[in-house]
Amino acid sequence: MNQMGTVLLLLYILGINIVTYFAFWIDKERARAGRYRIAERTLLLLALLGGSPAGLLAQRRLRHKTRKQPFAGLLAGIALLQAVAVAGFAVKAL
Repeated sequence: MNQMGTVLLLLYILGINIVTYFAFWIDKERARAGRYRIAERTLLLLALLGGSPAGLLAQRRLRHKTRKQPFAGLLAGIALLQAVAVAGFAVKAL
């Protein structure tokens, strides 16, 4: 991957993680207020698109959906699969 591609990838990863964290935060605030919530499917999709680090961070820091199953397990599974994929790419790049 060239330098421009690397920069764009890093910007994407940063952006999707910011969006994911704020989606969890908005959902938590809506839950407190008893308002319409963001669908779990949407939160998991954001994690799947690369926002799993922020999803896990938000889950811990906001204490949001930590015991909700199967959501918590699916989020952890997505993060694990992405970590394995990143490790595989890193090994291949060496």
